[in-house]
Amino acid sequence: MTDVLEADGAADEAVADVPDGATVLIGGFGAAGQPIELIDALRRHGATDLTVVNNNAGNGDTGLAALLKTGHVRKIICSFPRQSDSWVFDDLYRSGRIELEVVPQGNLAERMRAAGAGIGAFFSPTGVGTPLAEGKEERTIEGRDYVLEYPIRGDYALIKAHTADRMGNLVYRKTARNFGPVMATAATTTIAQVVDVVETGALDPENVVTPSIFVDKVVLL
Repeated sequence: MTDVLEADGAADEAVADVPDGATVLIGGFGAAGQPIELIDALRRHGATDLTVVNNNAGNGDTGLAALLKTGHVRKIICSFPRQSDSWVFDDLYRSGRIELEVVPQGNLAERMRAAGAGIGAFFSPTGVGTPLAEGKEERTIEGRDYVLEYPIRGDYALIKAHTADRMGNLVYRKTARNFGPVMATAATTTIAQVVDVVETGALDPENVVTPSIFVDKVVLL
C-alpha cells in the first residue's frame, strides 16, 4: 500500500527512515526530473556514509550538489561526474573525500533495469578496451567483445514524477521521466515527489509509466 504524504514536513517524514550506509538512487538528468525537495530533506535528515547513484555528480550548489557538500556521501556512481558547474564534486574528489565509479550512461540505466527485472548480470560491449573494463569478465560472442556488468540495486530511490493517483501509480512529464522508472523498480523502497495527486481511477492506465507496486511513498509538493 502506497502512503500519500501531503502535510507540511512531508518530504522530511518520507526520508526519515533512510539509514547510514544506504545506497540511494536519485533520479534526474541534470535538473530535469531531479527530486530536489526530497534531496534537501535527505540532507536535513543527516544520514551518513551514503552511496548515491545519479546520472551526474551535481550542478552548482543546489540539489544533489548541496547533499554532496555535507560530506555525508561516501561514494557516487554516475555517468558524468564533471561539468562546468560541478565544483562541489571536483573539490571533494580532488581532496579524496568522495569515491567515484564511472558507469557509461546506457550501462547505468541497464544495470538498474536488470536489478528490477531480476537479471543476475549481462554482457555489454560498452567500455571494452578501456579502463572501465579493467577487472571485469570479458567474453567474445559472435565475433564481438563484451564485458560482464552486474545490477545496481538501491535501498531507496528518490524520484520525481508529475502526477500520482492515491494508489501510487505515476505519470511523468516529458524528459523529466529519464531514470525514474528504472530506479523505481531497482530499489527496496521508492519515494516519489509529485506536483499533483488525483483519485484512483482518474489516470488513463495507458499513460501510467510506473505502476503503484513499485512505489512506497508519494509526497505531494
